[in-house]
Amino acid sequence: MSNVEEFPLAARRPTEFEALVAAGHAALDAIPGAVYVCDAEGWLVAYNSEAVDLWGRTPDAATKERFCGSHQLYLMNGTPLAHSDCLMATAVRLGRPTRNAEVIMARPDGSRFTALVNIRALRDHSGRIQGAINCFQDITGRKQIEEEVRRTTKDLEDFFDNGAVGLHIVSSAGIILRANKAELDMLGYRPEEYIGRHVAEFHADAPVIGDILQRLSCGEPLDRYPARLRARDGSLKHVLITSNSRFVDGKFVNTRCFTIDVTNLHAAEDARRASEARLAATYEAASVGISETDENGHFLRVNDSLCRITERSRDELLRMSFFDYTHPDDQTEDAELYTRQVRGDIESYTVRKRALRPDGSVRHLDIFSSSVRNSEGRFLYGVRVAQDVTATKQLEDRLREGEQRMRDLLEALPAAIYTTDAEGRINFFNRAAIEMAGRTPQPGDEWCVTWKLYWPDGSPLPHNECPMAVALRENRPVRGAEAVAERPDGGRVPFIPYPTPLRDAAGNLVGAINMLVDISERKRAENAQKVLIDELNHRVKNTLATVQSLASQTARHAADLDEFLPTFTGRLLALARAHDLLTKRNWQDAPFEKLVHDIVASVSGGGMVTAGPHVDLDARTALNITMVLNELLTNAAKYGALSVPEGSVSLTWRFGAGERPQSVLECEWRERGGPPVTPPKRRGFGTRLMERCVEHDLAGEFDLVFEPEGIRCRVVFPIKVPVSNG
Repeated sequence: MSNVEEFPLAARRPTEFEALVAAGHAALDAIPGAVYVCDAEGWLVAYNSEAVDLWGRTPDAATKERFCGSHQLYLMNGTPLAHSDCLMATAVRLGRPTRNAEVIMARPDGSRFTALVNIRALRDHSGRIQGAINCFQDITGRKQIEEEVRRTTKDLEDFFDNGAVGLHIVSSAGIILRANKAELDMLGYRPEEYIGRHVAEFHADAPVIGDILQRLSCGEPLDRYPARLRARDGSLKHVLITSNSRFVDGKFVNTRCFTIDVTNLHAAEDARRASEARLAATYEAASVGISETDENGHFLRVNDSLCRITERSRDELLRMSFFDYTHPDDQTEDAELYTRQVRGDIESYTVRKRALRPDGSVRHLDIFSSSVRNSEGRFLYGVRVAQDVTATKQLEDRLREGEQRMRDLLEALPAAIYTTDAEGRINFFNRAAIEMAGRTPQPGDEWCVTWKLYWPDGSPLPHNECPMAVALRENRPVRGAEAVAERPDGGRVPFIPYPTPLRDAAGNLVGAINMLVDISERKRAENAQKVLIDELNHRVKNTLATVQSLASQTARHAADLDEFLPTFTGRLLALARAHDLLTKRNWQDAPFEKLVHDIVASVSGGGMVTAGPHVDLDARTALNITMVLNELLTNAAKYGALSVPEGSVSLTWRFGAGERPQSVLECEWRERGGPPVTPPKRRGFGTRLMERCVEHDLAGEFDLVFEPEGIRCRVVFPIKVPVSNG
């Protein structure tokens, strides 16, 4: 053995494993993330504080632990994973790295989290495995988000494909990119026959689809746009299209369209209009006497033929009952049958009786009497048809015809309607709203007539978050919402609301109107429009039918939206003012001077002069006169004397001349100082509306003269209520 001392080799550079172990916990704690190191046998030799926090424990230094410091490991499907089979064990044994793998780690307290692991083997300078390092992090939150995104995407796909309403997506070039089952079923096409084709191929009216595509390409949304589509069997479907456009970086990409089939409703609407025209012709032009009577037999409405048959004026009959002109020997039978009809023992009856005229002559009449009842069976009024069979028996067939047509129209059901002011306080509701809500709204109630509200999924819907509240807060109509109303008795009614803001001539929000459509019984919703016709011809009129009629006729004669909006709003506000006044007086009567004051209140500058005696008008007369005065005032403000500062208008009224001066009221409207007046080339809707209100509904006289110095209008109509000169 040599006694020569060996010189030390040059200092050797430590390996990664040696450096990590030598660095200790303090160095590993500086790493942003959970880290631990195992040696070549898998024993844990180093780890940082973040690893301990995620494990929920500190590895036992006395017994040592291999491969991982977690309490328990699981695969992503929940299967237990032994520490000796984990990815760290594979890295130590085989040197195989792991990138972004996912495992589940359990803590001693039972909680679990998803870990994203990255493992790399640590080798010495000769390439032998000395150990491995594992960097892992808690990605439970990210996994939850991914799962929520996946579930939401699946729900959206299911909503699109299986929605009850037709849905389709159209590209910017007009190509149908996608359509759901409801749309394909509605039109009868297979997917390959519909998807991928140009949308114009399925529209029956080229100008309509051209207008639709033009509007959508400009970013204008469509709300219930009417169109006709060709079905696969060749039939035409009437639909309402609601759509908006999708833009990306300012570029038009595609449209999303909801298609609602209203073919049946369209046919029902055509039938309703035809029935309304037949009813008007039958009632006013019929050669038989027609009347409406209350439960005591007093006349509420009569036509000209009944006046002719009885040789009494309309005013005389409206102050009488049908017993007053019945021959004494026939009164008992008619009275007993009518009493049974009112009680509901019988629906209708036919009787022949004798009627006495004022001159003492006798006429023999065939009377057919029927009832109009609400949905609860309560008697509303009787309809009586009187045929004078003294002169001819041939009117019998026409009587049956007219009776059947009227019965068909009087079988309709009402719709629930209510309005609020701009703050959401309810200021009007109809009988149908009470019936639907199962309660009578109280003064100060807000947003909705219902007792309690729920979303369709059963979660509570606060009244101040309901569609009506949204419509008022955001000043826009709300469509497509559904809700469930709970009555005080516990019954629930699913419905669709149609809240629409109401604005004045200046565009300011003044309130809203809402229609609640009960969708638990679609049949009732279809029949509701027919009852609106009954209410329209009755003295109260149905607010919705009136608003719809005014909107339709105003839109038909308006050149554009700017012309339509103030005209329609003015007419609607005039009707609302009359309703408000009549409501305050329980629909008994209304002072004519108060009606006039409310109508002209919006006119400033002293250009309006009114004068006349105190007159109380019944509800029906007040509503018609309100519409007439509103038309005259609107025309004067836009085109006539009130359109210039120097112009003036006078409105005067007085009792008519003759034997009964206080049974007729004469009104005169005169304009002076305005622009020169020339007669119009055609009669507009406003003129026809005034003529119908006065001549047809009130049996009065209407005379409108276009004099060069200003319009002059004379209105004469009967009044039935007692009047005074107060």
